[in-house]
Amino acid sequence: MTRRTLTEIGLRVALAATLAASGYIHAQLYVSGYRFIHVVGVLFLLQASASFALAALLLVGGPVYIRIAAAGAAAGALGGFAASRTVGVFGFTERGWQPSPQSLVSVLVEVATLLLLAPTAIGLVRRLGR
Repeated sequence: MTRRTLTEIGLRVALAATLAASGYIHAQLYVSGYRFIHVVGVLFLLQASASFALAALLLVGGPVYIRIAAAGAAAGALGGFAASRTVGVFGFTERGWQPSPQSLVSVLVEVATLLLLAPTAIGLVRRLGR
């Protein structure tokens, strides 16, 4: 295997791990009580499902649009987190880093997902600029 191939496999595994961690946190929160929150519960279940599915697809080397979808899932989760602490999401609001430690870990893995996807984004921009 070439160095580039190993780097690509490592990146896919790291992305899958961060997405799976986000999916696990959202699934755990859904099961532990968020399922009873109107609309928000369903959104947590969808986030968990999408994160797990994207993680699996990345492991098998899906096309570039799977990485774009992964960025969307991570950015959407971060946006939902910010909204739930400011304007609220369907009438649901939270404060600070509650529930702890899930909030902090979730934000960290979603930011990590976006950082790991930065090379893909840069490559796409370069290709489109030609």
